[in-house]
Parts: sequence; C-alpha cells; structure tokens
Amino acid sequence: MKVFKFGGASVKDAASVKNVSEILSLFKNESLVIVISAMGKTTNSLEKVVNAFYYQKSELKDMLKFVKDFHLNIVDGLGFAKGHSIYHDLENMSTEIDWVMEEGTSKGYAFIYDQIVSQGELISTKIMSAYLNENGFANQWLDARDFIQTDNTYREGKINWELTEKLIQEKIISRDGAEKKKIILTQGFIGSTSENFTTTLGREGSDYTAAIFSYCLNAEEMIVWKDVPGVLSADPKYYEDAVKLQEVSYLDAIELTYYGATVIHPKTIKPLENKYIPLRVRSFLSPKESGTSVGNYSATKPLVPCFIFKTNQILLSISAKDFSFVAEEALSIIFKTFADHKVKINLMQNSAISFSVCADNDEFKMTPLIDDLSKNFKVLYNDNLRLVTVRHYYSATIEKLTKDKTILLEQRSRHTAQVVMKED
Repeated sequence: MKVFKFGGASVKDAASVKNVSEILSLFKNESLVIVISAMGKTTNSLEKVVNAFYYQKSELKDMLKFVKDFHLNIVDGLGFAKGHSIYHDLENMSTEIDWVMEEGTSKGYAFIYDQIVSQGELISTKIMSAYLNENGFANQWLDARDFIQTDNTYREGKINWELTEKLIQEKIISRDGAEKKKIILTQGFIGSTSENFTTTLGREGSDYTAAIFSYCLNAEEMIVWKDVPGVLSADPKYYEDAVKLQEVSYLDAIELTYYGATVIHPKTIKPLENKYIPLRVRSFLSPKESGTSVGNYSATKPLVPCFIFKTNQILLSISAKDFSFVAEEALSIIFKTFADHKVKINLMQNSAISFSVCADNDEFKMTPLIDDLSKNFKVLYNDNLRLVTVRHYYSATIEKLTKDKTILLEQRSRHTAQVVMKED
C-alpha cells in the first residue's frame, strides 16, 4: 500500500481536480490511501472567517459567502448534475460553521478555529471523492477524525499514537471484502479528541497526517505531490541558483524542515524514519518525473548549500531589569513564557546579561508574549526581519548572502549557519 498526499495547490480548481484523476490513472493496480488538503487558499479564507466571527467584524457574511461560492464554482466546473449529493454536502459545510458560531466564543479562539477551519478539508475530500466515483475511480471516503486521535491542544493536536494505530489497523487493514476498495480518500490536518471535538495538527499539517497513516499502515512508500519538481536547495523566489536534490537523507530532511523548509511539514519525517518508510516528493505538473527521494541515505545528493528563508521575523532582546545574569533560573522563566504562548523559537543566543530570540512575528501571539515577558524582564525588539538558514554552507556562501545587508545576529555550527538581517 502507498500513501499519497495532495496539497491545496493540487486541488485549487476544477482543472486541478481532474489532473489528480489523471495522476491516479498511472497507479491503477495500486492500493492507495490518499490524503487531501483544503482546496487552494481555503484555509486562509476560513481563518479570515474565524477572525471576523471572533472579533465581531462586519465582513463575516461576505467571507462566508466567498468560501461557499469558491467551492460551488469548482463543483459546477466538474460537471456534476444539479441534483447530485455534493451540493447537499456544500450546504452541510455552511450549516456546520453556523452551528459553531451559534455556540459563541466562550470556548476560546483555538477551539473555534479548529471547528471552523477543519471544514475546508472535509468539503475538499467530499468533492474529490464524488468526482473520482463519477469517473471510474471507485473510492471509500473516510473521516480522518475517526482515526487520528489527539489531546485537547487545539490548533496543534498531539497524537495519541497507540489509539490512532489501533483504529487505523482495525478499520482500514481489517476491512471486509465488499468495502475493501483500492482507493481510500481522507483528510489531512485534522483529528479528534476523546470528546469528539475536532482538532487540527498545525498549519500545513496534511503532510504529517500522511506520515501518520504511512507509519500505522507500514506503507511501502509515501508520495507528496507538489507544484515543484522535487525538493529544491532553495526557494527560487529568493535564490535563483536553486537546484533539485535527487536524494535527501532523513537527517537533512529533519534539519531542513526544523529550520523552516516548507516543502515538507516538520513533523513528517520522524514517523517515516522510525520504520524506514521512503518519502518521495513529486510534481503533480509532471507526474512521470521521479522527483526527490527522502530516505535512509548516508548523505544528500548533490551535497550543495541548502537555503531556508523565513520572512516577517522579530528579534527579541531579553535582559534582567537589574542587569543581573540571564542564567538558568531566568532562562527557565523565559522558556516557560514562550511555551505558554505557543511561540516557537527559530534562533536563540545568550550573553551574560541578555538572551536574544528570533521568532515568527505572529500578531496574535507576539504582543501578549512581550507583555508577559515584560513583567519580569526588560524586552527590546526589532521587527521586519528575515532569517536565513544555510545547511552545508561555505564561507563564500555566507559572504555572498550578507553582502550590503544589515546583520543583527549571526550563528554558525559545523553544518548550519543562520543569519538574522533587515528586510530589503
């Protein structure tokens, strides 16, 4: 069995949905579990719905209509008959969102976020399943929330691995004959608590979902279908000399995703590495091309500098109000504050009386974080920054990268260099 993952860009419109069926025609004799994300930029649109509802903005009605019309246009473009059940599914999406909003905001932003934003994956897979069934690809639609079991950490659900593996093996591997279709279709990004509330696994978490299924099913291979030819050494938007990597070791993949490489979700690699399940990144635009293989390799090929660019960064400088050392006791308070606000640290460096931290400048997290830190510490910051991480760097690489730039912080280890600089 193979596990496929199709992201939002691969199902962004009717033509893209049809292209997925063309790709599947290349795998007619394979048993497949297919994990699909929300269509196009639906997650972004639903996040706007959440914000408009939670903060009582007047644009809420228009935003809801935009999401519904976007999916309706795709359904119409796929040629479904007007009485097809998929139109009922679209109405159900709107109804589910309405039900969440009727409950008010008492359960908090993160809870509301997960209940509403998850609708993107659910309607996406309903549309894809219906289209495939209409066009000769018999498939079984499954609700990922029946399998992916998490705790109550909304927006970043932590997997109950033992229960999740048990459910997947019982309900997928042990299915009875009549139900046992070659294609199983399910959602990325979402899971469920023991109380049957929906959780999400973190932004762009569909890769992680596919890795969970791969691990629990002992998959032969996991394939992520992207709009790039494979894993590139850099984002071409920022570095014109980017090249495709043919093979990437598990170690390098973990390092690159940890530092922010977006081609694969950071949590994806470990479940695969635990069972030596190979991962391949292939292009849905050129599906016959081999892409990039991620596996138990001793080294990445070609071994070239790999760049990760993170924009909209903020650099905090945290020091004691009485100029005492920022040592273990102070650091424990600082780290707990970051953990409490769920702010991930992208780079950190300390001196005797100061601790510097680079993080994503999330407007909903950063202001309350700084307010909390300021109760015990003096906090200064610079924003509008870029963090560049280079894996397998050369000195000349860093010199070229930083030429004529204003550098605020630089850090180098044996294989990895990181530089915080002002945006152009």
